[in-house]
Amino acid sequence: MKTFEVLGTGCRKCVTTAESIERIAKEQGQEVTVVKVTDPAKIMEYQVMSTPAVAVDGKVVHSGSIPEHDKIVSWLNG
Repeated sequence: MKTFEVLGTGCRKCVTTAESIERIAKEQGQEVTVVKVTDPAKIMEYQVMSTPAVAVDGKVVHSGSIPEHDKIVSWLNG
């Protein structure tokens, strides 16, 4: 099972990103863990300057916008 961390302050885009990952994973029949990381110190550990950002299993794969459907699918299948 993959762990997705959505890095951000909890803004609407961050919430939408987390919801999208959960919804698309369910559509794909995959179980994932989605963790919302809002602690600025933890976000800085990832060296992220633009949120929302997404880390998959500890590796940042996206930052600065809500990821597109196809990108989330590629993370799930990668």
